Amino acid sequence: MLQPTYTLLYVDNPEASGRFYAALLGRAPVEAGPTFVLFAFETGLKLGLWSRHTVAPAASVTGGGTEIAVTVVDDATLEATHADWAARGLSILQPPTDLDFGRTFVALDPDGHRLRVFRPH
Repeated sequence: MLQPTYTLLYVDNPEASGRFYAALLGRAPVEAGPTFVLFAFETGLKLGLWSRHTVAPAASVTGGGTEIAVTVVDDATLEATHADWAARGLSILQPPTDLDFGRTFVALDPDGHRLRVFRPH
């Protein structure tokens, strides 16, 4: 059975995006170069930031077409994360809101990728 292991985001400047995500995630990348930056997580998931200028084959869509979602355990953590990200200057696309699956908010990274934080029901 195949299991996804990577999420790749096409970014304008991998080094700048790497600094953004290192600060946001509170961890250093395991690999960093001018065209690719990689973060690895204890769950086995990897997040790669690949230069949209060098990805092969060329990508026709970059930011905003998908979401990276992070589950939190309670509303207090969701609200604290929202306040922290807003204070860091992230663009908040959707403020904390109750939807059919739980409470959520959505922010944007510098390349327009959607970052959803949610507390499921």
